[in-house]
Amino acid sequence: MIHQIDTTDNVVAFRALAEVTKEDFQNVVVPAVEKLVKNTDEINFLLVLDTDIGNFTAGAWLQDAMLGLKNLGKWNRAAIVTDSEQIITFTDGFSYVVSGEFKGFRKLDFNKALNWVEGNI
Repeated sequence: MIHQIDTTDNVVAFRALAEVTKEDFQNVVVPAVEKLVKNTDEINFLLVLDTDIGNFTAGAWLQDAMLGLKNLGKWNRAAIVTDSEQIITFTDGFSYVVSGEFKGFRKLDFNKALNWVEGNI
């Protein structure tokens, strides 16, 4: 399940809990990202992982990949907030393969992650 987190108008933010499905992406993430792109022509994205990455279904991964590819040139900043060092390291390295800045943050640094995505840092 994914819930949207209220933020500033130039950011979409989400919290992933328990199992994350294709429908979660289709019903929550995709419409919010499409609205943001329409309004700002870029994506500033934050995802808090309060579930194990293994709880993302194959359909969720496919929807995530399709969203990323569809908006490949629109990514500005994306932060993943987790306590998994592997995910933080992977996220930090993602900036080398796609446009935009990608950064991993620990959960205790949530406010820092949000400020970074908003462009305040």
